Amino acid sequence: MFRKLILLAFGVIFLTACAETLAGKEKKEFGEKNSMFFIRSSAFMNDTYIPKKYTCDGDDISPDLYWGDFPPGTQSFVIIMEDPDAPFGVFVHWIAYDIPYYMTNLRENLPKTSVVDGIIKQGINDFGKIGYNGPCPPRGMPHRYFIRIYAIDIPTLGLPPGATKEDVRHAMEGHILSQTYLMGRYGR
Repeated sequence: MFRKLILLAFGVIFLTACAETLAGKEKKEFGEKNSMFFIRSSAFMNDTYIPKKYTCDGDDISPDLYWGDFPPGTQSFVIIMEDPDAPFGVFVHWIAYDIPYYMTNLRENLPKTSVVDGIIKQGINDFGKIGYNGPCPPRGMPHRYFIRIYAIDIPTLGLPPGATKEDVRHAMEGHILSQTYLMGRYGR
């Protein structure tokens, strides 16, 4: 009986250690949704409608963004805007990466160039273009648009301008400290 209890105790300790190791690995790979880390815009609040100005039905310019309360050790940020409600799967509207840790905002109407201000790189969206292209859903139910920001523990992803979402996600693996999002809706 004593032997079974010892084996059971070692088994519990082993499984606990494995679970903690896997949980730590998952946090590092995918980031942790931190309730303190935030991203906002003066253009719209979370879970509200995105003004036409920021869509293909308007000026199709990027909204201003600002963020804060990111975790210690953050060396750069990545922003990815996606529509998970698109008819053929998740649709990427914007990728910006290698945003330095000391920048805590992006101005409205960021240029649609591969490098902005000599620092920030932008990737290719699913329209096949560099930079931001706003909501442009088919007629019907409104879609959700998630602007996710990732706090990264390295200063650069080591990618050239014009990277794809897959390239960026692969380069971020194991370097995400935390993430959060701003979600807006738009329909036609």
